[in-house]
Amino acid sequence: MGAASPAMWAGLVLAALLLAQSAAALPRFAEAPEYRNGEGCPAPVAGAGVCDPGLVHIAMTLDAHYLRGSMAAIYSLLKHASCPESLFFHFLAAEGGGAPAVADLRAAVAASFPSLRFEIYPFRADAVAGLISASVRAALEAPLNYARNHLADLLPRCVPRAIYLDSDVLAVDDVRRLWETRLPAAAVVAAPEYCHANFSRYFTEAFWNDPVLGARVFAGRRRAPCYFNTGVMVIDLRRWRVGNYRQRIERWMEMQKEKRIYELGSLPPFLLVFAGEIEAVDHRWNQHGLGGDNVFGSCRPLHNGPVSLMHWSGKGKPWDRLDAGKPCPLDHTWKSYDLYIGENDSSASGQSRSALSSSAALPAGVFSW
Repeated sequence: MGAASPAMWAGLVLAALLLAQSAAALPRFAEAPEYRNGEGCPAPVAGAGVCDPGLVHIAMTLDAHYLRGSMAAIYSLLKHASCPESLFFHFLAAEGGGAPAVADLRAAVAASFPSLRFEIYPFRADAVAGLISASVRAALEAPLNYARNHLADLLPRCVPRAIYLDSDVLAVDDVRRLWETRLPAAAVVAAPEYCHANFSRYFTEAFWNDPVLGARVFAGRRRAPCYFNTGVMVIDLRRWRVGNYRQRIERWMEMQKEKRIYELGSLPPFLLVFAGEIEAVDHRWNQHGLGGDNVFGSCRPLHNGPVSLMHWSGKGKPWDRLDAGKPCPLDHTWKSYDLYIGENDSSASGQSRSALSSSAALPAGVFSW
């Protein structure tokens, strides 16, 4: 092999600097308490690994800014699971473009959750970059927001279904109850529906006035189309593959590039494909909107009714509001699961397991069951 050219050396040095920068950018997190399976949990099948039929598969994205939210979400899911050792996490992480290296993300997750069963799948931005249109908020244009469209392509074929969760959620119930949602033969996705919401506002007037689009798109579906939030979904991956649903979503994204038919990011294409076709799940599994709207991120209370999962969808994220000294009331509940070690934290090792365990006690009266 010949000697490396100056240009090659320069490229290697630049790559090393970028890697060091991404590693340095990752925040520090404390080690979470360890949780074990209770009675009645399925015994692991020897040698089955990720294909073990007793596993509950959870898919999430990982990136530098939302990593703090992801860590809190993982912690909450483990804490409230009846069989925490049966949870298997599938993380989708951006590859290249200055994103944290997969090895650094893996080390960060393993340090806080030494016994966690998980895998990280690199996701390249160029898989969707040419399909993304401008949105009302820049964060909604991030390629990683569209990684959920590729779950069926990235996860092992033996995984039958997955619960997809956004990084700004907090579980306060056993996620196995959501996992066991029955999906009838006609359904590919299950999620809470919100039929009181104004469904028409998710699309432009040009869409509704188009003689080929508009209401005709949703004609003949199982039910009248309703809004659902894509931050909490149970997805049948086998049916997704058979139905080529990624391609169906991308066809709408391609149309959006030619004719502006919606304003938000990755949500409207999902609605165009699945609204009126999903299996409805109890609203308790997505108490969303706690991050306010997509512009101001103002404080919002919980909706009426029981709560199994809280979701800070919207502009306002609890970690940002807490750091700014302007938290909303419910952000303090999220804080009890926060593993983040601040730059000025005098304790290099972070909070102890016992301190975390006690701090995670939920305020009495916040939740109804």
